[in-house]
Amino acid sequence: MPSKKALVRRPGPRLAEGLVTHVERTEVDLARATEQWEAYVEALRTHGWETIEVDPADDCPDAVFVEDAVVMYKNVALIARPGAESRRAETAGVEEVVASLGCSVNWVWEPGTLEGGDVLKIGDTIYVGRGGRTNAAGLQQLRAAFEPLGARVVAVPVSKVLHLKSAVTALPDGTVVGHIPLMDTPSLFGRFLHVPEESGSHVVLLGGDKLLMAAGAPKTAELFKELGYTPVVVDISEFERLEGCVTCLSVRLRDLYA
Repeated sequence: MPSKKALVRRPGPRLAEGLVTHVERTEVDLARATEQWEAYVEALRTHGWETIEVDPADDCPDAVFVEDAVVMYKNVALIARPGAESRRAETAGVEEVVASLGCSVNWVWEPGTLEGGDVLKIGDTIYVGRGGRTNAAGLQQLRAAFEPLGARVVAVPVSKVLHLKSAVTALPDGTVVGHIPLMDTPSLFGRFLHVPEESGSHVVLLGGDKLLMAAGAPKTAELFKELGYTPVVVDISEFERLEGCVTCLSVRLRDLYA
């Protein structure tokens, strides 16, 4: 039967050197970040996810944001080619793990760039942020990999945030949630719910009615409760200093079979 697996990667010693694009750089506390990461991983485990730790990439400050290294659709892994050249060494360890799990592996090739944080999947619809880190060639290669498998790929302009999923994610019923000031074109999404806080835009679907989300969005958590969901709150403030969010700290594999 299907198993829920999540790939994670421990913060490396150079985390504080991670890239920032749309926020001012502030000091990152590595020890606190590690504690927050461990609590995040424990939250996944508590809610039925088997976590698989990808080998460290200690020379890559941003490697903890493991979601950017690969895009999964069904049993196919598309290994990313990050738009930030300093992040390209992150993908090898992730490729090794997804291959060991029996996934079919494809790659994004030059001149394409693609980062997993730009990809939001809702059923068989795949929204891809076209902006700073993902280019037209990367989008075209994603289409070539996934459309033959039944995916519908929709390009979304992204200019105000690092990745598409820095601005929007989706609830279990497919409703897209986001903070409108971060979005270029909210009208692209059929069912859309504006949330009152920036970090409320990011949810990880844990299963059932449970939503993993950041502690920095208490008003959004109350809104989700009113809609019948159960927020599972984690503090990821050290990663938010580097434009990270709850989605980018793991790769969720829902379609694999044990």
